[in-house]
Amino acid sequence: MKKFLKKSLLTLFLLNLVFIPLKAHALENNNFGDVVETKSKCNLKFKERQLWIEHVLWTRSFIVSDIASLDDKAPVLERLLKNQDDIGNSIKPYYGEEAGNKLSKLLREHIELAGNVLDSAKSKDSTSFDKYNKLWYENADEIADFLSAANPNYSNKVLKDMLHKHLQFVTDQVTHRLNGEWKKDIDSYDKGQEHMIHFADILSEGIIKQFPDKFK
Repeated sequence: MKKFLKKSLLTLFLLNLVFIPLKAHALENNNFGDVVETKSKCNLKFKERQLWIEHVLWTRSFIVSDIASLDDKAPVLERLLKNQDDIGNSIKPYYGEEAGNKLSKLLREHIELAGNVLDSAKSKDSTSFDKYNKLWYENADEIADFLSAANPNYSNKVLKDMLHKHLQFVTDQVTHRLNGEWKKDIDSYDKGQEHMIHFADILSEGIIKQFPDKFK
């Protein structure tokens, strides 16, 4: 059963990479205009989508493993944390080593707090849940502040709204899974994945606009 679950998740990930069209989403109130898709632009968009699909995929895998007390919980968490470092590394060619490490740190905190929220939900500890949920959203705001400070093409409000919605999709998955609402759980994951693909495109388009010489 565990091997089947892992194969299913891998298949889902690969299908998304192959069949999701490279469609650019523009930031609200920021018009990127019609752009010519060079190889370098497509490579960036593909890479960012891959990283953020992995983010939601391994987050989901951890939720499943944690709630079901599967033996792979620790290796899955390790892989999930690696994804946060990979995302940080992806911005280093544009913003430098320090900025990339900062983003990785913020994203690792995002995962740690998500784990605390999950544990609180499992134990039905509303006080602990409210505490860590508040910190989780504050961390999301820090990520949005960091990104929008680095790139003037990003709307701070849009990024915060996007990240808050991401947290809600994750929370919905946890809630539905704990309640045995499997179809709702799957629907929340699907919506959350599509949402993060949109988020990845926002990041890509902002980088392309800020560093046009790198994408000729």
